[in-house]
Amino acid sequence: MEASPHTTTILITLIIIILQAVSRTQGEGRSQIINITCDHQRENNLTLFIPNFVNMMTIIGAQMRSSLNGTALVGTGADSNYGLAQCYGDLSSEDCTLCYSEARTVLPTCFPNNGARIYLDGCFMRVQNYSFYHEYTGPRDMHVCGNATRKNIKFQGTVKQAVLSAATNAARDSDFFARVNMMVANGNESVYVLAQCWRTLSPRSCQKCLENASRMITKCGLWSEGRVLNTGCFMRYSDMDFLNPVPVNSRSSNRGKIIAIVVSVVSSLVVLTVALMAVLYIRKQRYIQKKRKGSYDAKKLSKVLNDSSLNFKYSTVEKATDNWDESNKLGQGGFGTVYKGVLLDGREIAVKRLYFNNKFRAVDFYNEVNMISSVEHKNLVRLLGCSCSGPESILVYEYLPNMSLDRFIFDATKGKALNWEKRFEIIIGTAEGLVYLHENNKCRIIHRDIKASNILLDLRLRAKIADFGLARSFQDDKSHISTAIAGTLGYMAPEYLAHGQLTEKADVYSFGVLILEVVTGMENNRSKTTEYTDSLVAIAWYHFQQNKVEQIFDPNLMMHIYPNINFQKEAIKVVQVGLLCTQEAPHLRPSMSTVLKMLAKDDEPLPLPSNPPFIDEKTMELSDITHKSNTYAYSDSSGSVATVDNSHFFPR
Repeated sequence: MEASPHTTTILITLIIIILQAVSRTQGEGRSQIINITCDHQRENNLTLFIPNFVNMMTIIGAQMRSSLNGTALVGTGADSNYGLAQCYGDLSSEDCTLCYSEARTVLPTCFPNNGARIYLDGCFMRVQNYSFYHEYTGPRDMHVCGNATRKNIKFQGTVKQAVLSAATNAARDSDFFARVNMMVANGNESVYVLAQCWRTLSPRSCQKCLENASRMITKCGLWSEGRVLNTGCFMRYSDMDFLNPVPVNSRSSNRGKIIAIVVSVVSSLVVLTVALMAVLYIRKQRYIQKKRKGSYDAKKLSKVLNDSSLNFKYSTVEKATDNWDESNKLGQGGFGTVYKGVLLDGREIAVKRLYFNNKFRAVDFYNEVNMISSVEHKNLVRLLGCSCSGPESILVYEYLPNMSLDRFIFDATKGKALNWEKRFEIIIGTAEGLVYLHENNKCRIIHRDIKASNILLDLRLRAKIADFGLARSFQDDKSHISTAIAGTLGYMAPEYLAHGQLTEKADVYSFGVLILEVVTGMENNRSKTTEYTDSLVAIAWYHFQQNKVEQIFDPNLMMHIYPNINFQKEAIKVVQVGLLCTQEAPHLRPSMSTVLKMLAKDDEPLPLPSNPPFIDEKTMELSDITHKSNTYAYSDSSGSVATVDNSHFFPR
């Protein structure tokens, strides 16, 4: 039987409906991170905390797959781990799994703090060392306004009505969930609302939480979007339909009648064709998803490394560090602890012992291995190998006895060991390493976390760039990489921090901050103290404008016999280069190869820098985001950050 043109049109419409539904099912699970907060209290016992935390995550994960929410308690007393995770009521089980996977991956970055909470657009997760399940309000409750589009009074009024309706409905719902779609009086747009309480609350507590959320979210009513992140509930409104489709069994009767008519008029052959196309499409999408997930499969990647020359036996590394003896501990970072070790052949090594087994941070682990093993340069720390066969993942590096640059330039005593010649050599060496990373034909790399603690010094105090765990490769045909934001506050470029736009100019910005620190001996992340209230970049900009740069030189430099004009001139030039690197507009910042030429040549005049970020708050929307409302970013005591897609950071 041949289908008529009218039937063909209906058929095409039906195919589109099916494909859209399949595409939505295969989506990202609304896994954009809105906010993550780390508690300031540290874990009590490292040996007990980590296995308790891992077991808790495993238990909750199993519950999430079956019921879209879960709670768990592992351990006792100060070493206990209470956990809660929940997806919002409109998510499918597949989308919920994707959202929880994102939360489970990011939340451990708060370690070694023993408590944290994370809000995503599709789910929530919280861990503490005490029972918090019945809490519904708290001092960290906040509202987050999306300020992309300013609305009128009618829209604001509709928001108030819609959120009150959603709050009322959710408090009465057995799953504490409600969704509302309400048209604005002008008829041209609608308000979409989602309200969700955690299922551990009582109905009365849920009602109180949502009443509070309703009052808070109306403060955003003149903007196109708003969210409330409360201790016991989540609420969101938008002028865009962000909600997942209602399940088929609850769709309107009209939609059911239309589908019934379509099915009746399409011939058997055409129906079979549509079904076959849909099945093939679904299989293709599942194959793509499976293949994509498989590329990060920890077991497969582990086998590849086990068969390579980079592999170290876990027992060999453990013995080299005297079974992780505390006396061999060199330092502690966001993802692991670093130990000194001595191999049987006498070689000294630095061992990065990751906090979690590679199946929890597989992407970061293998990213670091693959990145470092593919590049080789005198100003890059050399990766000797790794181990992934033991109870945790391990990276083995060459050992550099002088450790990191920050231990010198921010220390009044050790800083005396670095005269101007040494500091200038460190600046040049770091620049050469970045030029190699950015312009290497084999694998061009953006480091993403250039800072003093990631610049290691060898026996002759020469610079070597370390810690590639945040590195990302980039291609010539990409103007920027939109990716999960990662790095350290104070060193992150404004366009990357605010919009997630990652180019090599993000490293240029970080390098600019770094060389200002080398010249001044002041740490940018510690600039907001009683001693000086502005950022280091702002301080350098002010003194440059006043032609008084020499006033901010490190006192340790001034103690050396440097009254001559050559030192003054060269150091002032370095400050000017630092300001050129930290200009607000990324296109105004020079490339690293140009920076290297600026530093190396004495006879060429430098261009004048423009304003750095945040000097004029009218020029940068980020000022409002990060300093006024504290909406999208948080900073813990170490200065690390956490937020994604304009609002998501990974601490280091």
